[in-house]
Amino acid sequence: MDKYTVKMYSRVYSDLDNIYEYIASHLQEPGTGLQIVDQIENTILSLEEFPERGSYRKTGTYSGRKYRQLFVKNYVIIYKVIQESMEVHIVTVRYAASDF
Repeated sequence: MDKYTVKMYSRVYSDLDNIYEYIASHLQEPGTGLQIVDQIENTILSLEEFPERGSYRKTGTYSGRKYRQLFVKNYVIIYKVIQESMEVHIVTVRYAASDF
């Protein structure tokens, strides 16, 4: 089975930093922040082998344009699979309960 190349947009790095910062500083749980960010990153990397496992996004931002979503704890990873080039483009990671 061929692997897909996972590409993360610069916004994703900022999203992950913000997630960690919020959990570490605001909730006073730096260890938990690291664990959650690690879980999100591992899920993103798993898309190399299983890029289509997330469901199509049907509501909110990125809906109706073949973007997919995967949930990790309280966070959602938004991405698009580009079949022709065998790439997975990670667009953003957001708190799932946020209005976007």
